[in-house]
Amino acid sequence: MLDQVLAAVANWIIGSISDLGYFGLVILMAVESACVPLPSEIIMPFAGYLVFAGRFSLLGAATMGAIGCNLGSTLAYLIAAKGGRKAIERWGAYVLLRPAELAKAEQFFARYGSMAVFVSRLLPVIRTFIAFPAGLARMPMVKFQVYTFLGSWPWCFSLAYIGYLVGERWHSDTTFRRLFHQFDAVILLALVIACGWFVWSRGRRRFRPRK
Repeated sequence: MLDQVLAAVANWIIGSISDLGYFGLVILMAVESACVPLPSEIIMPFAGYLVFAGRFSLLGAATMGAIGCNLGSTLAYLIAAKGGRKAIERWGAYVLLRPAELAKAEQFFARYGSMAVFVSRLLPVIRTFIAFPAGLARMPMVKFQVYTFLGSWPWCFSLAYIGYLVGERWHSDTTFRRLFHQFDAVILLALVIACGWFVWSRGRRRFRPRK
């Protein structure tokens, strides 16, 4: 079932880029960076295949992909800064988040936000969602844009280069796609475990009987 879903998504991605060119690449990477888990591990390598086929340039594919990342990340950032922050301030106690956590997040992003965004854009799964906490913490917009682009560009370039190297084997050899999906699954599992531990530990402290 999962393989069929991934195959359908992959075919849609390939068709979109084939039909829309660089514009399709920008749109798909924007969606991927707006907290929607669309696999850049298919988007950018296929763009690399189009470099091999002579339709794209490698630098152009990487740059358009990174621009898409900035566009999508900006949308996620603004949603978090406007609606997400108000929601946490009002309802955060019900999910074990307090205003003090927002203050700590602001302090963290004020001190380490540039590096956090840069490194996160180089990591599968995490890169898709980093804009949301940055928006909640209201990281300065200029820094957010700069480090989002600087972190996204090498990610886009690397994946496009892999697609370029695969070349004619893109349609017949799916080994690298399977490996990327397995790596994504490991990262996602780690995130789920971390979130579970956070909720469990905070709930345990909150509801511990007082002596």
